[in-house]
Amino acid sequence: MPATLEQKQTAAKNPNSPNRKFPLERTRNIGIAAHIDAGKTTLTERILFYTGMIHKIGEVHEGTTVTDWMEQERERGITITSAATTCAWTQRQEPGVYKIFEGIKQRINIIDTPGHVDFTAEVERSLRVLDGAVAVFDAVAGVQPQSETVWRQATKYNVPCIAFINKMDRVGADFKMSIDSMRKKLGANAWPVLLPLGKEDQFKGQLDVINKKAVIYSDSDQLGSTYELANVAKEYVDLVDKAYHDLVEQISNLDDEVAGAVLEEKPVTPELLKAGIRRQTIANKFVPVVGGSALKNKGVQYLVDAVVDYLPSPLDIPPAKGMDPDSHEPMEAPTDDNAPFCSLAFKLWSDPFVGKLIFFRVYSGTLSKGDTVYNPRTNKRERISRLIQIQADKREDIETCYSGDIAAIVGIKNITTGDTLCDEDHPILLEPPTFPDPVISMAIEPKTKLDQEKMAIALQRLAEEDPTFRVYTHEDTGQTIIAGMGELHLEIIRDRMFREFKVDANAGKPQIAYRETITGNAHGVGKLIKQSGGRGQYGHVEVDMRPGDRGKGLVIENKIVGGIIPREYIPAVKKGIEEAVLNGVLGGYPVVDVEVDIVYGSFHEVDSSELAFKLAAIFAMKDGFKQGKPILLEPIMKVENITPEESQGDICGDLSRRRGSINSIETRGHLAIIHAEVPLAELFGYATAIRSLSKGRSSYSMEPSHFQPVPQNLVAAILDQKETK
Repeated sequence: MPATLEQKQTAAKNPNSPNRKFPLERTRNIGIAAHIDAGKTTLTERILFYTGMIHKIGEVHEGTTVTDWMEQERERGITITSAATTCAWTQRQEPGVYKIFEGIKQRINIIDTPGHVDFTAEVERSLRVLDGAVAVFDAVAGVQPQSETVWRQATKYNVPCIAFINKMDRVGADFKMSIDSMRKKLGANAWPVLLPLGKEDQFKGQLDVINKKAVIYSDSDQLGSTYELANVAKEYVDLVDKAYHDLVEQISNLDDEVAGAVLEEKPVTPELLKAGIRRQTIANKFVPVVGGSALKNKGVQYLVDAVVDYLPSPLDIPPAKGMDPDSHEPMEAPTDDNAPFCSLAFKLWSDPFVGKLIFFRVYSGTLSKGDTVYNPRTNKRERISRLIQIQADKREDIETCYSGDIAAIVGIKNITTGDTLCDEDHPILLEPPTFPDPVISMAIEPKTKLDQEKMAIALQRLAEEDPTFRVYTHEDTGQTIIAGMGELHLEIIRDRMFREFKVDANAGKPQIAYRETITGNAHGVGKLIKQSGGRGQYGHVEVDMRPGDRGKGLVIENKIVGGIIPREYIPAVKKGIEEAVLNGVLGGYPVVDVEVDIVYGSFHEVDSSELAFKLAAIFAMKDGFKQGKPILLEPIMKVENITPEESQGDICGDLSRRRGSINSIETRGHLAIIHAEVPLAELFGYATAIRSLSKGRSSYSMEPSHFQPVPQNLVAAILDQKETK
């Protein structure tokens, strides 16, 4: 029987392909992100166990987790690279409890991200392609420095979040303090939907605020699979009632439907309240908070329910924004299987089993084996020979991936992190994730001649995978220099070279990645005139330069009028300016935050060439740098030190000796939390120093903050030190 017009229109509106297992509205792409040691990998492991993807719970401290699969991760007990995995979850049907998607099977794609600041790029690129995130906090420590960084990254990409206050079983766990620190430090509108039932060794389960039920986990079941629902015990009734009224009040302030029920004095049913929470979480105006303990297997199932109930499907978020590669007009990629194919490559990885993997997120359309994709950055086409989905620790070949999916392609060449892969007939360029600049570098050289060639290949591969890792050759010494986000970052790179690429290399001492900038306006003149019989070389460029805003980088403006430099040579002039800022005039460090206007020049009908104008632009920039009162900038780190009160004076004194400025000191129980900003140059060996000052009881974390001028009395010593190397 032929389809009616109405049926055809309904089919056309449906964004789901008839071949996909899970429709878009039942798909969740989430990341697990937090400060180091908050329990992200442990939580991911529990989610995979309860969803039936794995049959034995792995532990970080035993080196048996699925998502920490690298040798270095298992040895150190930390996550280094984000791992993508897929699982399915069905909300249980439980008497007296309302769940939005009760009994409906959902697909959840999870990315477990690193917590260590040295691997911040992994978090950045993961959040760029995710629809929602679970931010994990330590119930004893609350919001920690890297939690703030992760939160900023999620805010930057408008990623809705659920907060999981983990480790409620630990001594000193404080749920209220953790939520207060979220509101104060992150500015989050955070309110509990699942309260912890007890704390420390009395932690038994959760209190469901919306359904007013207690979820009690059986002590006899170590895997946490068995729990029972009960009425809330008398001593907790007031606590749950207050949390419920606070929740209704907060949501009614944001959501019109809940506000309407409150104003009309109608009952706010669990259905109405949960729908309001979902809308406001997706709108980034509300953060539901869940308490639990991943290690003790308590509270994870209801957290997964909350992920399904409150975090968005790919259909709930705005279409991906991009632009036309040629006209630069804004474009959108709607979440629809029937639309032209469009995806973002967010991670490259050398897999020991299958070779080079390109992880990508499909925003619209579908991709099948044998299809051809187009990269608008390189203008190249690539045929897809193999598609892979990561299922826990297995790699599963798939025929097709659909919009909203996260999958991996094997073996594409000429691709970098942040590239768009799309349909050639409908080209679009999506905005890539942004990454911070390296703050530390070291010289590296192969131990033998045999290692020389292997080292070049290894470093190229590693630089392709990691956008915050750079490799370059020092102009003066010819040494190979590697640069990254911290000592641990470079240590892991060396370790991977040895294990994965069998390259044995010597490394120099870590060096600080200083920068240079100018502090005054300057005019630079550059001329290249070579006449040596036959065709010569002629280029003449003049530039005006001035200090730019901090963090803005290099801004170039072409102010040439009347064709005094022909238009075809302007790109060469710009290229010369871009090359010139790689080496300043003080110590050869990169020059940042400079605004340059190309203002004047001249050309020769016969002798002018692109090369001549590029070199003339470099000479003009060097001339301008010398006149622009150049200064040296150094990276400043934000340091948080947690120490017993009796060591506070010694720790503060040590930070001051390291040219640190102390911003604030908080007290939490018997601990002092010192927030300071310290130059990275003064932090080598800091871990050892604080151990001896506090008898091993202090801990610290640090992350890059900004660059600031080096004090004048230290500049000469830094430059002398560089010359002697």
